[in-house]
Amino acid sequence: MSSNSTLSLSSHPKIAFDSYLRKHGVLQTPIFGNCGYCTHLVLLSPSSRRRRCLKLTKLVTRAAATDGGSIRGAAGTRRVYRQSQAAPSSSSLPVKEIVSFVVPAGVFVAITFVLWKLVEKLLIPKSGKSSSMGEKSFSLPGIKWSFAPGTNLSSGLSFTDERDRREKKQKLSDFAKELRAFSDVNMSGLKFGDDGLFFLAESLGYNQVAEEVDFSANDITAAGLKAFDGVLQSNIVLKTLNLSGNRIGDEGAKCLCEILVGNASIQKLQLNSTDVGDEGAKAIAEMLKKNSSLRILELDNNMIDYSGFTSLAGALLENKTIQSLHLNGNYGGALGAAALAKGAEGNKSLRELHLHGNAIGNEGVRALMTGLSAHKGKFTLLDIGNNEIGAKGAFYVAEYIKKSKNLLWLNLYMNDIGDEGAEKIADALKENRTITTVDLGGNNIHAMGVTAIAQVLKDNLVIKSLELGYNPIGPDGAKALAEVLKFHGKIEILKLGWCQIGPKGAEYIADTLKYNTTISTLDLRANGLRDDGAACLARSLRVVNEALTSLDLGFNEIRDKGAYAIAQALKANEDITLTSLNLASNFLTKYGQVALTDARDHVYEMNEKERNYSKT
Repeated sequence: MSSNSTLSLSSHPKIAFDSYLRKHGVLQTPIFGNCGYCTHLVLLSPSSRRRRCLKLTKLVTRAAATDGGSIRGAAGTRRVYRQSQAAPSSSSLPVKEIVSFVVPAGVFVAITFVLWKLVEKLLIPKSGKSSSMGEKSFSLPGIKWSFAPGTNLSSGLSFTDERDRREKKQKLSDFAKELRAFSDVNMSGLKFGDDGLFFLAESLGYNQVAEEVDFSANDITAAGLKAFDGVLQSNIVLKTLNLSGNRIGDEGAKCLCEILVGNASIQKLQLNSTDVGDEGAKAIAEMLKKNSSLRILELDNNMIDYSGFTSLAGALLENKTIQSLHLNGNYGGALGAAALAKGAEGNKSLRELHLHGNAIGNEGVRALMTGLSAHKGKFTLLDIGNNEIGAKGAFYVAEYIKKSKNLLWLNLYMNDIGDEGAEKIADALKENRTITTVDLGGNNIHAMGVTAIAQVLKDNLVIKSLELGYNPIGPDGAKALAEVLKFHGKIEILKLGWCQIGPKGAEYIADTLKYNTTISTLDLRANGLRDDGAACLARSLRVVNEALTSLDLGFNEIRDKGAYAIAQALKANEDITLTSLNLASNFLTKYGQVALTDARDHVYEMNEKERNYSKT
């Protein structure tokens, strides 16, 4: 029997969080019901109380003639935009407004009320029963607004009579006044369309405190962006604008850029998955030549080809403020990479370049490394994952690594550098003393290649995070890493998921954990550890390890025997520091589940006693 298991050992979610919400009057019924062996811990960050923010995540609308549905994904298999807050829309029913307020003293508010659709030209009068307007006024200072996703705002509201129309328009007006007071406005996935944007943009024109606005996944088109004209020019405090997931296309990009030329406050612009092509990229490039405030530009998962890359590269030669450029999931190819290399060579402000999934190949990476080597600024992050780079391309990357004095983060994920390429990267890392994060996952690296990487860690004390997942390193590769990491290196995050290390490899890793004092996060998912591997790790968990806080053992065919061994180890070690243990997608029955639950409760009680003792 399969079971999803996620344990949080730093606090007891069922008791602590539930009782906390009850204490503050937020919760009337338990939120942790009987849902099998699946624990979800929700933490309220103290920082969430410091700023007034508006996050619409639930808004229930019942309207006549609706046409809901989720937003269609952009064309192409590389479109990976995730609409985390979008959901299917409500069914077609007469309008009924339902508003409920739950207000904790300064923690959070979940508000559900009925609104929407916004322009009179789409309002179709319809006879029927008059809806009662029982909503309360929106005059709650210092609260967080929360609505549920999934409204079909693009279909318009239906009014029963003139009085109904006036009342709803008044509610929209009241809402607009409230919108003017929030510093963080999150309305992603509500599908309010162009008409909704015209209404909301007008409110933002009066808002001189909003620093972040998220209008992603809302069926906004190029025509709707005209609503920003006159608004963004006058707003001097807005710093982040997210329009991702709206099919604005090239025309929308042109319209937005004409407006942003006169904006001096926006520092981060997100246009991911917006169907922007070469013409749109050209318009953005012209805007960059004149704009002096933009620091981060995201254009992931669009349709930008070599021509668009060339335009953006030309803008880099003139722009003096852009620091991070995201072009993941486009069609730059080798020629696009070469063009960007020229732009980067003459730009001093660029710090980060994200080119994941552009099929730049070995020739493209050669040109790119040449340009970055001549870059005069402090370049810190390079993402060239999933770019068909082989061992030859790894050689060019290695040469750049040797020369770089500022690079902190290198991503070569899902290429095909193999053992030969891994050895070249390893040789370069012996000379580099700045890179802290290395991602070599999914590169067909075997035991030979990982052995070369392991030897680097004997002397390199700078690398803190190492991703080697999806490489068939086997137990021999695990042994090579374990022998070095037992007493050397400063690795804090080690990811070995899907590496075919088996129970024998788990034994090597477990032995290392008895001595290693730096590894805090260990990912061993999908390695076929089974009960024998789990038992090896359990023996190490009995030993005091003050570093390890997160252990991921999902997809490992572990059964009750292995789960019981881990549970007993957690109970036996009074000084356990493990706060997160994932056993999702293993073969646990209720016996293994109960054992782990008891262990979690025990650890929670021990931590509570220790905290209480430290207070006395």
